[in-house]
Amino acid sequence: MRLIDLVPPALRRWAVALVLLAIAGAAAGGAWVAQDWRYGKELAEQAGKVDQVALKRAEDALAKLAIEQDKRAALERLLQANDATHYKELSDAKKTQQLLSDRLATADVRLSVLLTTGPLGGAGLSATASAGGVVHGPTRGQLDPAHAQRIIGITDAGDQGLIALAGCQAYAKEVSTPK
Repeated sequence: MRLIDLVPPALRRWAVALVLLAIAGAAAGGAWVAQDWRYGKELAEQAGKVDQVALKRAEDALAKLAIEQDKRAALERLLQANDATHYKELSDAKKTQQLLSDRLATADVRLSVLLTTGPLGGAGLSATASAGGVVHGPTRGQLDPAHAQRIIGITDAGDQGLIALAGCQAYAKEVSTPK
């Protein structure tokens, strides 16, 4: 006895059609699963490649960032050293100016200027001789201490400006020089 004989003759056509439909459905389902597996594998490989490329780019970016951070740190150290140098120059100049100003105030030192013509009654002679020696050379006139203080203040401001300018120029040169 065959399997087909178990089905009533009126339903045999439907049974054969149902069996063929089941076989076709199973084949389609199997093909679907196989294609899904292949496509999934292909997508996984593609995603792995994309991940590797992204990882490589990230590592390259981190390496470049580390290099730039090292450059920045070196530049900051150099600028800090330049700032310290210019600050020391500025403070030394201020100390020198303050010392000179104090000496002018206590009359330890007097400022004098060269005169282009001799004193009116001196007939072109040099400044008068002191008890310790004779003054030779061009005729000089002494400045009033208040005027000397103003001159020292002006030169102090000029010195500070020149030192600040030198610091700015060194900074601009260091920052603008390509490395």
